[in-house]
Amino acid sequence: MRYLGIDYGTKRLGLAISDEMGIIAGKYGTLESQGGRRDLERIKAIIEEKQIGKVVIGYPRNMDGSTGETARKVEAFVAGLKEIVSVPVETWDERLSSISAERLLIQGDVRRKKRKKVIDQVAAVIILQNYLDNQNLAIQ
Repeated sequence: MRYLGIDYGTKRLGLAISDEMGIIAGKYGTLESQGGRRDLERIKAIIEEKQIGKVVIGYPRNMDGSTGETARKVEAFVAGLKEIVSVPVETWDERLSSISAERLLIQGDVRRKKRKKVIDQVAAVIILQNYLDNQNLAIQ
């Protein structure tokens, strides 16, 4: 089964897609947000085109486990997506994913201007890969 990982943001949505076996996550792209319903329809089209079996969306938590305004926006996005797609949609704790993505890009000597363009994709890969690793460990 192929998975779609999403790093949700109000300006951009970072996207990652797994291989067909659901083992390895890879970058798919970044969508510039066009607003609620339009974003949902664009995600739905990707799900259909890439034959996605499950969607994993990063869920922002504070370091103490609490949630804030951004988490409520993600919850609304998840609820909207669940209404229009037939595949399961799950959230996954995304704490430190953007920081990890930034560090990876800095270590890879990616310039600041380029980092801004790809950080959401890399964060989506990290979110999805963490989810996949957790699922695969549970199977073993």
